[in-house]
Amino acid sequence: MNLDTANPGDLVAEYQTGPIPREQLALYAEASGDSNPLHLETTFAQKAGFDDVIVHGMLGMALLGQLVSTQFAAFTLTKFDARFVAVLPVNQSLRCTAKLVSHTANGLTLDLEAFDGDGKSIIVGNAVLARP
Repeated sequence: MNLDTANPGDLVAEYQTGPIPREQLALYAEASGDSNPLHLETTFAQKAGFDDVIVHGMLGMALLGQLVSTQFAAFTLTKFDARFVAVLPVNQSLRCTAKLVSHTANGLTLDLEAFDGDGKSIIVGNAVLARP
């Protein structure tokens, strides 16, 4: 979509991940130092009320950030906020979206959201980007 002709509320970028496997959770846990058993041990996750392990919230946020960094690479990210509104089970995909909030000569503001495969909102946030 052409940002110069986009209106507030328009979908300006979208990114679909593949299923997030438990191997990716293990790699993320090692890299981040977040070895919470909710993300790594099925038995522990089941005792906590889940069917299986769940994806790290910060991994989901990183995937949402990947949408911004790849689709808006010409801009400089100056602010990125996110709030986790639901959990994502292992082996599910995320559909990450960016909607235009405002577009000025200095940059743009985006509303961000990540959805699971059923369309349920998992992460909501926003990003402010400056023109180079």
